[in-house]
Amino acid sequence: MSEFWVVIPAFDEERGISATLEAVAAQQDSDFTVVVVDNNSTDGTVKVVEAFAQAHPVPRIVVISEPQKGTGAAADTGMRYAIAQGATHLARTDADCLPAPDWTQKIKAGFDSGLRLVSGQLIPRTDEGVSWRDRTIIRVALEVASTFGKVRSGNRDPKYLGPYVMTPGCNMAITAELYVAAGGFPRTAIEDLHEDRALVNAVRTITTAYGLRRDVRVYGSNRRVRAWGIRKTLAWYADHRYRPDVVDIR
Repeated sequence: MSEFWVVIPAFDEERGISATLEAVAAQQDSDFTVVVVDNNSTDGTVKVVEAFAQAHPVPRIVVISEPQKGTGAAADTGMRYAIAQGATHLARTDADCLPAPDWTQKIKAGFDSGLRLVSGQLIPRTDEGVSWRDRTIIRVALEVASTFGKVRSGNRDPKYLGPYVMTPGCNMAITAELYVAAGGFPRTAIEDLHEDRALVNAVRTITTAYGLRRDVRVYGSNRRVRAWGIRKTLAWYADHRYRPDVVDIR
């Protein structure tokens, strides 16, 4: 599995991306390459990543750019770059997330079990000053959303070969051949579309070899909770019912 790549889209993450890179560099299985996709940052994100890469030769870290705004656009550019470099298996996390130390190891186990798309578990970070109560609400809301996703009308259609599985973009992995066959992440901005939902629904028209593995763990940022509060944050993730002026909270 030496052709395994981790894709990290990043926009103005100068202050936080080092923690993400440290978590990636601390993986128990380090047989992979990292591509950070700079999404037209206006701060020192690229310099921080390049300095980290110099100081940490394993795993290998490369930086590319995608000027079109959007997590979908940046993630898709990173995925397709990795495939062009020979990647056969791809994983994605985001620049405000902390993958567990066995993240890549557990992803590879998911692939070895026959999955072509691995959906991981998203857990709120505990190091950002957000209360235990709000973190618990987020975890419960994620479980509810996962259950509701199976019955919501937009995820039900005779064309789908298997049930809906909520697949957070910041904790997922997919084979290169399936990524291409499914059309990849839509090249959209986060305000316009949940690109992770679009990708998993495209996958569902092709195969049933996808599934949730709770041992594939990523700790996600709560910075929207800090900025907007718990109710507005939940409304944002529920089909963008809350639409703030500034989405890219830093």
